[in-house]
Amino acid sequence: MVSAVALFYLICGLLDFRRSRRFEVENWRRYFIGNGILTWVLSPFNLVMDLFCPNNFGIYKLENLPADCQKEIRQLMETAGSKPEIISELSRRMTEKKRGMIFFKWYGKNIDNASLSIPEFHQQFKYIKTIGVSIFNKKQKTSTHYGPLRVTLRVLYNLVPLQNDDVYIRAANQKHLWHENPLFIFDDTLVHQSVNGSDHLRYCMFVDILRPSWNLSLVGGLLSVIKSLIVSFNRVFYKNWDMIK
Repeated sequence: MVSAVALFYLICGLLDFRRSRRFEVENWRRYFIGNGILTWVLSPFNLVMDLFCPNNFGIYKLENLPADCQKEIRQLMETAGSKPEIISELSRRMTEKKRGMIFFKWYGKNIDNASLSIPEFHQQFKYIKTIGVSIFNKKQKTSTHYGPLRVTLRVLYNLVPLQNDDVYIRAANQKHLWHENPLFIFDDTLVHQSVNGSDHLRYCMFVDILRPSWNLSLVGGLLSVIKSLIVSFNRVFYKNWDMIK
């Protein structure tokens, strides 16, 4: 019985691991015995999610998403670009912080921030479930890591793209330079790392959307059911971030 379960998890893990197309020794170690082990534990669930959400591109272009999802993302980018107070307020709050995060919506629940209120982020969306801004101080980066669950996709939108090749995100085997395209959409269970190698602050909209599916209400229902579990995971993933309110 134990050997059957172990074999099952090994097969699921191998199927899941190969999606990142990063086969160096360090990445094997990272996934199976390092910070990716939770993603391995959840790999059976994530592989089942792939059946409900076909056409997982891993790294997405905006046009890979349904038209109504594209509309929500474009609306969000337009709103963010028209709010200079996002930059001015957050830059003031980042003097002593390495990496900061502020949330306006958290898995469908609106978050009120005394220092920065943007009502447009509190409206009801069909796909968008989390809205925040991540801020990196100069010469900061995350660890190379995996997200735990494939219920949502991560949308990042750089608010001030610097002409600097040292400001980027690497996901799977792709390095994305922000000055080439300020929008990046990906499945965050792929191995990834965000880097700000510049001498300036880096600001990115940090957004989670429901994975497009032939049964979107089912995916949304699953997210609601496991929301408390995701919150517990995120306390671990964001332990090195300063939360701005």
